[in-house]
Amino acid sequence: MTGIPLIIAFVLAIVVMIVAISKFKVHPFLAIMAVSVVLALIAGIPLTDVKNADGTTVSGIPTVIGAGFSGTFNSIGIVIILGALIGSILEKTGAALKLADMVIRLVGKKHPELAIELMGWVVSIPVFCDSGFVILNPIRSALVKRTGTSSVAMTVALSAGLYISHVFIPPTPGPIAAANTLGVGNNLLLVMGVGALASVFPLIAGYFYAKFIGGKVKSADEEDASRVTKSYEQLVAEYGKLPGGLNALAPILVPIVLMALGSIASMAGWTGMLFSLCDFLGKPIIALAVGTIFGILQLAGAGKMADFYTITNETLKTTGPILFVTAAGGVLGKVISSTSLVSFITDNATALEAVGILFPFLLAAILKSAQGSSTVAITTTAGIVAPLLGVLGLASPVRAALTVMAIGAGAMTVSHANDSYFWVVTNFGEMTPEQGYKTQTMMTLVLGVASMVEIFLLSLVF
Repeated sequence: MTGIPLIIAFVLAIVVMIVAISKFKVHPFLAIMAVSVVLALIAGIPLTDVKNADGTTVSGIPTVIGAGFSGTFNSIGIVIILGALIGSILEKTGAALKLADMVIRLVGKKHPELAIELMGWVVSIPVFCDSGFVILNPIRSALVKRTGTSSVAMTVALSAGLYISHVFIPPTPGPIAAANTLGVGNNLLLVMGVGALASVFPLIAGYFYAKFIGGKVKSADEEDASRVTKSYEQLVAEYGKLPGGLNALAPILVPIVLMALGSIASMAGWTGMLFSLCDFLGKPIIALAVGTIFGILQLAGAGKMADFYTITNETLKTTGPILFVTAAGGVLGKVISSTSLVSFITDNATALEAVGILFPFLLAAILKSAQGSSTVAITTTAGIVAPLLGVLGLASPVRAALTVMAIGAGAMTVSHANDSYFWVVTNFGEMTPEQGYKTQTMMTLVLGVASMVEIFLLSLVF
């Protein structure tokens, strides 16, 4: 199956999956896997690997499913485990509460959603949003306890801040790749400046949507009143004495710094041993492993090393379901990318060219919703748009940088079940998949529209 019938089949598959999860309470892992297999069959992916006459091999359904499942573990599996372990250690030692106290002293108690959103926006400039959410989630949870703010509002605000800079500001790979493809790769400072400027509307929209949806949706940790109603003084008393600020910050700050160094080394074109070292330490798995070591030292300093085995065991139990559901989402994305859906969309992209700077936004949004990965949507759209910059009137450096932003805005619209970030936010935010659609999916729609409104206005000026 190809063309419009395949698009219709894809839309129906997503609807069936949502209904199965939300109405019939089918476990997300089973629902996503079942829909992925059925969609693969309908799309005509062969039952087994097929070798063509030219020597190339077309992957069969088992190979596609295996690649999608394992690919998720390759990219984010260990990151989730190590990040969650750091979070558990921070919570056990009281360091998360100390960090929350530091944030409150800096910005005050009245706007914790804004504080966590801006924190996420800064952190995700050098760090992937998935990793950033896992790293900052302990601070989010502690801020909920510290301020009594809606847990859902804090989850949405953090997710929004992380996502905005993830698609707009280098050295995140997507914007860098798009900038290079569109001819402004040698002027990343311009792209970063335009990205920061284009972040204003979505940051405002994300903040207000977080405040709004926080009053409508209650997560599991909010329904358990004992987890959020204790006073700050009671929480401090349970720990006896909180760790110092630098000690509390190290397990989170060190991985961020290492990942930032890795990005800087790549962007600046460093070579030799210095580049190899920074690149090695900057890989999320290694950076978080170093952060875990600092967490263990923190645990030892608090005299709680006897609890380390139990903390690790409980963390693995918690992350297991998250990993498997996220991997199932990876399977769905891989199945879709193995069909002719993406190529059909790109081959017929000329139908959208008349809408100017809205064209890259719409194309990226279609590709993002179809296959799940923001980075894939950004790079694919940039490759299609590059030859059309002159036709669309977007050839100047500033307008090319705005095109990178338009592509990024589309690449966040929308995050749903085939996106690993959806499952990271939903599960770590202790929400059901149905709540995830009301919060994460709708939030990314709000962010995308707000971003594109600002980018369109900027295009009228520049």
